[in-house]
Amino acid sequence: MPVTTDLIEIKTSSEIEILKECAKIVSEILDKVKSQIKPGVSTKDLEEVASRQMNKFDVEPAFLGYRGFPGKICTSINDELVHGIPSEKKIIKEGDLVKIDIGIKHKGFYGDIAETVPVGNVSEDIKRLLEVTKNCFNEVIKFCYAGYRVGDISAAIQNYVEKNGFSVIRDFVGHGIGRVLHEKPEIPNFGKMGTGPVLTNGMVLAIEPMVSMGTWQVRILPDGWTVQTVDNKMCAHYEHMIAITENSPQILTSF
Repeated sequence: MPVTTDLIEIKTSSEIEILKECAKIVSEILDKVKSQIKPGVSTKDLEEVASRQMNKFDVEPAFLGYRGFPGKICTSINDELVHGIPSEKKIIKEGDLVKIDIGIKHKGFYGDIAETVPVGNVSEDIKRLLEVTKNCFNEVIKFCYAGYRVGDISAAIQNYVEKNGFSVIRDFVGHGIGRVLHEKPEIPNFGKMGTGPVLTNGMVLAIEPMVSMGTWQVRILPDGWTVQTVDNKMCAHYEHMIAITENSPQILTSF
């Protein structure tokens, strides 16, 4: 039986090894999808690339059918943040920001990763948005040790992002990951130091900074899934799986 702390599942070393496999596979799938992102390609084309890779690795798509989601991956563009549905009608253009979020199931465990990919030439402001969002992991890794709290991670993201003149999205959060795609604890991208659940060795977290050039407020589009900034400003999303271990935190995914 899994060990839990306040309903947070603590993984054994052998279970973390399986999660490492999940993370490696989902990272390789993302890498293949990224290689196909270019003007003229549809987001449905990207899903088909991911689907072939999932078949190659003999893994299940984690998102398909999850709470009714109709796609195998999430593809969101420009002012769309997350949960975009792949479509033949959505064609990638020069200067776009393409957010790819991929989840898989392997040996009873889940892998989850996300990255924002610029298409061709983008402005210096957008480059800075991407740099700041990605660099959030350099800030949070300092707090990914047993004894710190979830709020320390949340506050580190918020403080770093706002110091750099951007906003953190508040309606969507990171999460634990393991036998379930979204486990406890929830990991907001904003918060206060010294609050929230205490981190324990054996936790595996999917930390996902979501950052906007404008307001933090978002809305759901009529398709019932796609999340868009209310002021239509550009936004970015990255996600890594990080294991809390006795020696040091381990970033399991890669991009």
